[in-house]
Amino acid sequence: MRSFLSLAAVLLAAVANAASFSGDRLLVILEDAAEKAAYSKFLADLEGRGFDIVYESPKSEGLSLFHLGEKSYDHILLLPTKSKGLGPNLTPNALSQFMNAKGNILVALTSSTPASTSVVSLLNELDISLPAERTGLVVDHFNYDSTSAAEQHEVLLLPAPGSSRAGVKDLFSPAAPNGELIAFPNTVGQTLGSGALLAPILRAPSTAYSYNPKEESEVVEDLFASGQQLSLVTTFQARNSARFAVIGSAESLTDKWFDAKVKKAGEKSSVKTLNQEFAKLVSGWAFNEIGVLRVNSIEHHLDEAGASNASNPKIYRIKNDVTYSISLSEYSWDKWTPFTLPESDELQLEFSMLSAFHRLNLNVSASDESSTTYSTSFKLPDQHGIFNFLINYKRPFLSNVEEKNTVSVRHFAHDEWPRSFVISGAWPWLAGILATTTGWVAFCGIWLYSKPVNSGSASESKKSQ
Repeated sequence: MRSFLSLAAVLLAAVANAASFSGDRLLVILEDAAEKAAYSKFLADLEGRGFDIVYESPKSEGLSLFHLGEKSYDHILLLPTKSKGLGPNLTPNALSQFMNAKGNILVALTSSTPASTSVVSLLNELDISLPAERTGLVVDHFNYDSTSAAEQHEVLLLPAPGSSRAGVKDLFSPAAPNGELIAFPNTVGQTLGSGALLAPILRAPSTAYSYNPKEESEVVEDLFASGQQLSLVTTFQARNSARFAVIGSAESLTDKWFDAKVKKAGEKSSVKTLNQEFAKLVSGWAFNEIGVLRVNSIEHHLDEAGASNASNPKIYRIKNDVTYSISLSEYSWDKWTPFTLPESDELQLEFSMLSAFHRLNLNVSASDESSTTYSTSFKLPDQHGIFNFLINYKRPFLSNVEEKNTVSVRHFAHDEWPRSFVISGAWPWLAGILATTTGWVAFCGIWLYSKPVNSGSASESKKSQ
């Protein structure tokens, strides 16, 4: 027994020290081991955050995403390869099954190398489209680096989405006002479908456009997309909360652009890029290091004077006063923190049967260093049946919270109905019944105890006969 407890303690400690909520086994797909040197800082940062990295060639014979029906890895990082296909072990079907098993994937693209057919097919399944030639270059003649891209303008300079760079809310907040820039060289733009599971992190400026760099004509006639139609960094979160991210510029992850100083066209001074911080946040989201929500506990109980204090009963009565509460935590960089709702957002409870009878906003009722409790009180409807306490909270960049607790709602028992004299509306009817009963009893008494008056003429006539 002691050995079992010791083993459990070791496993819990290992989980507590893991960088990602869903595990630390990371598979990095590189066509050539020599390419690791170009991404050394990015990969070293992943190792420093606790990931156990395995490097494999896309066509390695020993590569397998599953072993005995279980995932061999928790996350996959697909860097650009020159191969047209990724081999039999990284087919679109295999990658889709990996996501169905709650595996996370981060894909980096580049316009200098056509995307593999497996990646293109997988993106199409997720309603993410690339140019027909499997490559395309995004240029911007207004927002470019005048030092390294003075002629072709293919190095886009974009404002950083957040200033403090501490978590998921900063990553997807509006652009920082202090001029911090991210460099995106040789970028492949994507166009997105209308699916609710897709969410762009970074869109191209309105002055950018994507075209085929192989076209030799001076005037570009057939554009793939332009402006806000182009997503440069795209995220997809499946219904099982598996995460998929696409970075349109693999070069933005290299050491060269982590340390680069860039100067925007028309500006006089150079600034250091925020590529390293941005790459950390995007990979942190993709690999479940930030934006993961956990339900700690759910409680519902009667909220009436003299009622039982039992939690989560299976049966209620119509018109009961009930209190519902849920405790939530958010995983942020290897620790659990209290979950705070974003501005102008609400966490709602539905009390529903076939349709919602109540849809109520939950308010903060308690908070500690690792969780926040949201609760609300309401009166059950005057309808018996099988009902659900339902929380269905699905927001971009946060893992899904879907919790359903089923209870029965019964009628009043015979001894729970109020007496008639307690209901003021019944008093006229009671008065009518009392008046009728009193009149009937009085009539019967008068009729029984009254007798006819004796007549003398009648007795004399009998005697004479």
